[in-house]
Amino acid sequence: MNTRQRFGLAAGFVALAGILSLLAAPELPALLVSNWGASGEPNGTLPKGIALWLFPALTAALLVVFAVIPRIDPLRENIAAFRPYYDWFVVVFAGYMLVLHAGIIAFNLGYEFDFTALVLVAAAGLFYYVGVLVAHAERNWFVGIRTPWTLSSEAVWRRTHTLGGRLFKLTAVLTVVGLFFGEYAIFFLVVPALFAAVVTVAYSYYLYERIEDGNTDVGV
Repeated sequence: MNTRQRFGLAAGFVALAGILSLLAAPELPALLVSNWGASGEPNGTLPKGIALWLFPALTAALLVVFAVIPRIDPLRENIAAFRPYYDWFVVVFAGYMLVLHAGIIAFNLGYEFDFTALVLVAAAGLFYYVGVLVAHAERNWFVGIRTPWTLSSEAVWRRTHTLGGRLFKLTAVLTVVGLFFGEYAIFFLVVPALFAAVVTVAYSYYLYERIEDGNTDVGV
């Protein structure tokens, strides 16, 4: 499967989301539940027209951005080196958005399920693949853990992304574990994700300073 086919698959998910909106629209109320609290209780609504087309429109717009990025990055040849992983991230992201969109429609059609759990399971899948993507990303200006230190050193980029890939995958695993902790489940996503962000930034600085001091005996 080439880039055109992978983006075509992602676009197919957007089209499917639009079809779901069209089919469900006549059966839905004027206001749709669109927000849920950590405990899974609905706590916000949107007008039907906005709720039905927000996710398809946003995903379609982001697909355009994702398609443009490899063309405008000054280090586009590096993106080409991991392009299949990048393309599959686009597919996974579009699938994630489709799952959330379908979940909102199903809930508002009267199907009873824990929407927060659905979001967490979908987010776990997305975070796990982010870990895969990060671990394979070559240095560029748009994709990956972009700090002043990773962008200034190939060694810092590589080692930081090796660590980041592991931390994002761990975040996915902990998110699934969090499903067994009820209203606290969301913290099993948010806390590890923030931890991964802070640690990778700090680690990239630490590595850069060590390498600048002439100490290359550093690892993940």
